[in-house]
Amino acid sequence: MRILGTLCMGNKKGLLLPHTTNDQELQHLKNSLPDEVVVQRVDERLSALGNCIACNDHVALTNPDLTRETEEIISDVLGVEVFRQTIAGSILVGSSCAFSNKGGLVHPQTSVEDLDELSTLLQVPLVAGTVNRGSEGIAAGMVVNDWAAFCGSDTTATELSVVESVFRLRDARPGALGADVRKSLVESCFL
Repeated sequence: MRILGTLCMGNKKGLLLPHTTNDQELQHLKNSLPDEVVVQRVDERLSALGNCIACNDHVALTNPDLTRETEEIISDVLGVEVFRQTIAGSILVGSSCAFSNKGGLVHPQTSVEDLDELSTLLQVPLVAGTVNRGSEGIAAGMVVNDWAAFCGSDTTATELSVVESVFRLRDARPGALGADVRKSLVESCFL
């Protein structure tokens, strides 16, 4: 499996993998993660799960075309409430946003009404924006958790400032991180 971000989705409770994951890859991932993290293959026609699902530790947004069985698996394995949703008219919700337990960045063409609705569903502040010098493919240009964000090398200083602000990365675990690490919470790197 060479394109992990597009094919899988997970949080602190579980990891969902496409049905194309072979037994060796599945076992390697299970061995690499803590025992309390559930790792499961999903038999779904739409196998690019990272494009079809966006989640944090509490809520998942999904492509409306996923099967009800897949929706139940997402809920059970990730321990989240699932909402079938589109973002800026796109069914590829996993590609159109990135969110953590503290905030989120969504496709720049998301309407104010949709932004408010999504923010209410997710219970986190959201901002419509871009990464990688105006790219609308949010998840293709960044990865984020509650403590750090990594953005593509073309991400501008303004975009990094928005990312750092909406994900509240300046507030991330004060005292737990050294001064040198705090300066680079939002890191620009090749993704």
